[in-house]
Amino acid sequence: MASFFDIQAPVDGVLVALDAVPDPVFAEGTLGEGLAIDPLGDTLHAPCTGEVVQCARTAHAVTLRSANGIELLVHLGLDTVNLDGAGLELLVDVGQRVEAGEPLLRFDIDRVAQQAMSLITPLVVAEPAGWRLASLGAPRSGETVRRGEVIMRLEAPASEDGLPRGDEAKPQRTGEATREVTRDVTLSLAAGLHARPAARLRAIAREHDVDLDIGHGEMRVEARSLSRLMNMGLVKGDRLTLIVHGARATAALDAAERLLSNPEADGQSANQVDAPPAEAGAGQLAGLVASQGLAIGPLYRYAAPLPEVPTEGDDPASERTRLGEALQQVGHALEEALKRAEHAGQTSEAEILDAHLAWLEDPALYDAAERRIDDGRSAGQAWKEALDDEADRLQATGNKLLAARIADLRDLQRQVMACFGTVPSAPQVPAGAIVIADDLTPSELIALADQRPAGICLAAGGTTSHVAILARARGLPCLVAMGVALESVEGELAILDAERGLLEPQPDSASLDAMRERIAARERVQGIAREAARQPATTRDGRHVEVCANVAGGAEARIAAREGADGIGLLRSEFLFLDRDSAPSVDEQRREYQAALDALGGKPVVVRTLDIGADKQLGYLPLPRVANPALGVRGIRLWDSQAALLDSQLRALLALEPLDSLRIMLPMVSGIGELRALRRRLEALATQLGVSRLPPLGVMIEVPSAALCAASLAAEADFLSIGTNDLTQYTLAMDREDPHLAAQLDMLHPAVLRLIQETVKGAARRCPVGVCGTAAGDPLALAVLVALGVDELSVEPARIPAVKAALRELDAAALGEQLPAWLTLDDGVAVRAHVKAWLDAPVVA
Repeated sequence: MASFFDIQAPVDGVLVALDAVPDPVFAEGTLGEGLAIDPLGDTLHAPCTGEVVQCARTAHAVTLRSANGIELLVHLGLDTVNLDGAGLELLVDVGQRVEAGEPLLRFDIDRVAQQAMSLITPLVVAEPAGWRLASLGAPRSGETVRRGEVIMRLEAPASEDGLPRGDEAKPQRTGEATREVTRDVTLSLAAGLHARPAARLRAIAREHDVDLDIGHGEMRVEARSLSRLMNMGLVKGDRLTLIVHGARATAALDAAERLLSNPEADGQSANQVDAPPAEAGAGQLAGLVASQGLAIGPLYRYAAPLPEVPTEGDDPASERTRLGEALQQVGHALEEALKRAEHAGQTSEAEILDAHLAWLEDPALYDAAERRIDDGRSAGQAWKEALDDEADRLQATGNKLLAARIADLRDLQRQVMACFGTVPSAPQVPAGAIVIADDLTPSELIALADQRPAGICLAAGGTTSHVAILARARGLPCLVAMGVALESVEGELAILDAERGLLEPQPDSASLDAMRERIAARERVQGIAREAARQPATTRDGRHVEVCANVAGGAEARIAAREGADGIGLLRSEFLFLDRDSAPSVDEQRREYQAALDALGGKPVVVRTLDIGADKQLGYLPLPRVANPALGVRGIRLWDSQAALLDSQLRALLALEPLDSLRIMLPMVSGIGELRALRRRLEALATQLGVSRLPPLGVMIEVPSAALCAASLAAEADFLSIGTNDLTQYTLAMDREDPHLAAQLDMLHPAVLRLIQETVKGAARRCPVGVCGTAAGDPLALAVLVALGVDELSVEPARIPAVKAALRELDAAALGEQLPAWLTLDDGVAVRAHVKAWLDAPVVA
C-alpha cells in the first residue's frame, strides 16, 4: 500500500510551476523538485509538521525536516538574501518543532516587493529521503490557493517486500575512491553560503561522483544536505575545510574552491554579462560605452536571416539521412569552435558553444524533426519547425531566463538550415533606427553601418571587441554588455546616450526634447571642429601633435581623410584575415593596403603586421593550446610557426607605391632581438623583389618589458607606438575581454602612466612616440599623454576633429607640472578625478 506525505500552501497566493521561476537554481531543479507560490499575504506558515533544522542568517528562508526525513525548504522571494534581513522577521528557531499551519516568517510585503527580484516563494524538497513527487490533480499552476490547501504530495516508493522504503544509504566506496583529500579555502561569497551556492556544491559532488563534506571549526556537514550546509551560518571571510572522498576528488576540490573563492560566483551564470557600472534610472538600461555618441530613433531588433530551404522533402529515409549528416557537420564545427574558445581562454563563449552542442544532441528536438519529415517536410524545413516550436514553448513559460535562451536556439536553427539552403542578404534596417541585438560579427556590423542606423545596443560584447572598434571608426554610437535585460526592451522611439552609457526605451516628451537639444549642440560643435580639423593641432603652449586615424582598411582610410587625419597611425591588417575560410592572397592584401595609401594622398600610413592570437583567432590557422593564450603565440611571435603567412604580408607591403608613405609596425614586441630578426627578413625580401629603399620600421609598446627597454628599441626602431589597451592589460594583470574587470581596466592607473613615461624618456631624441590605443581618443587620457611627451595620437576617424579641438585648448606644459603628484595616487579613478578637475578649472589669463 502506497504511503503519501502532503505539503500545504504556506500562504494564500497564486501557484507557479517551479520551472517558471525566474531563477535558474530553482527553475532547473538544482535545489530539488517542488512548486512555488506568489504570496498574497505577509506571513509564511509551516507547509508540514516537522522540526526547524535551518533558519537563514538573513531571515529569508526556513527548512523543515519531517519525521520521515523529508527536508522542505521554504524560500521567501528571489534574491532576498541581499536584503540582509531588512523587512523580515523569523518567528521560529532552529530545533523548534512546529505543526502544519504554524507561522514561520513574517515580512513587509511592500518593502520586499520593491527591493527583491521577486516575491515568488519556492517550496523545494531539498532532501527527499527516498520519497518522490506524486501527481496531484488539483490545484494547478496559475490557480489561486488558500493557505492550508494541499499543493504537493510525495510518495514513498515500495521496497521489494512491497512496503514503503525511506532514504537510500550513502554509497560505499572502495579502493582509490576511499582516499580522503582536503583543502582549506576562505569563503568569498558576499552573501555567505546561502541556497544558491549550497545547491552548486551538491551539484559538484554529484557531477564528480564524490562525497563532499564542508568543515568549519567543530562542524562537519555533508554537501548533499542543503539544510545542514545553510544552517552552518557561514559568512564571507570564514575559513573552511573541504573534505572529499572519490576517484575524482581533486577535480571536485578545484570546482568547489572556484565556487567558494569567487566573489561573483553566487551572481549571474557564466554566460551572462554582469551589470555594467553606469547608474540606470527608472525606465533606463545601462551598458558599457563602446563608441560615444547620442541618438534618438525607433528600436529595431536585429536577427540574422534564416537560410531559404525547400518546404517539401523527398522520401523520408533520404531526408532523415540528410538531417543526420547536417547535425554531424554542425556538431563538428561547434566542437572545433569550442576547442578554439577554450584555447583562447574565452570561458563565456566556450560555455555558450557547449550549450549549443547540448541542444544539437537533444533527442526530443531530433524526434520532433523526424515526425515532420514523416509528414512530408524536407530535412531543413523539419528542423526549422521543430526549433520554432521549442522557441515558442520557452517563450510561453514566462520565465525570462529561459526565454533568453531562445537566441541560442535560433543561432543553432540557422546553422543547421545553412546545410540545406542559401543564406539571403541581411535584412534592411530602417535608416535612423537604434539596432538591438545579442551580439554582432564584424561583417554584420559593416553591413548594418552601410544602412545608416542611429546607434547599436548589444547584450554581449566588450569595449575592445572588433565590433566596438568598427563602431568607433564609423562614429556610430554603441553600447555593449547590456545583459539579458535587453531581450525584453520595447519602445517606439528610444533615446541612446552613449556618453553616459544609457538606453531609455520609452522616454517622455521632456526627455526627448532635452536629448534633441544635446544632439543639436553636439552637431554645432562638431561642425566647427570639422572645419578646423584640416589644420594642424597645436597646444596653447606651442606643442605640435599629429592626430592620425586607426582604420581597418581602405574604406575607413577614406573616412579618415575626410575627417582631417594627419595620416594613418594604425591600419589593423588582421581585419583582412578575419571572417573567411583562408588567408588573403598577396595581391588581395596589396590592393587593400594600396587603397589606404591612395586615400591619404602621400601622408604617412602605418600598417601593423598580422596580430592574431588571444582574443583574435583564425579558424584556418589553429594555434597550439596553452593555458593562457594572452601570454602565448601572438603578434610577432607568429614568425616562428607561420613564416610563410607573414612573408606574404611583407611582400604585399613592399609592392606598394609610394613606399615613402608606408610605415611597417610590429605588434607584441618584447625585446630588441625580435625587431632585429624582422628587419633582417624584410631586407632579404626586399632584395628578392628588387626594392632598394625600405620603409620605416617601428614597434608597438604593449608589454612592460618593451616599455622598460624603450631606449634600446628606440636606438634601432624608426618609431614607437604605444598600444594602451594591451599595455594596461598586461600591467594590471586584467583580461581586457573580461566584462567583470572592464571598469577597473584604466590606462590612467599610475603604474601604466609610469611605463608610458619610461617609454617617452627612452625614445627621447632617438625616434618619435605615438599612441594608437583607445586612450588616445579619451578626452582626459589624451591630455595626460601629450603632457607626458607623446608626439602623435591615433584615434578612430570620427574622433579626429574633437581631438584636434581639445588639443588646441590644452596647456600641456602646465598640466605636465601636475604629473609628479598624480603619479603617486592610488589608482586610475583618483587620477581621472584630478585630471578632470584640472581641465575643468577656469583658465587664468
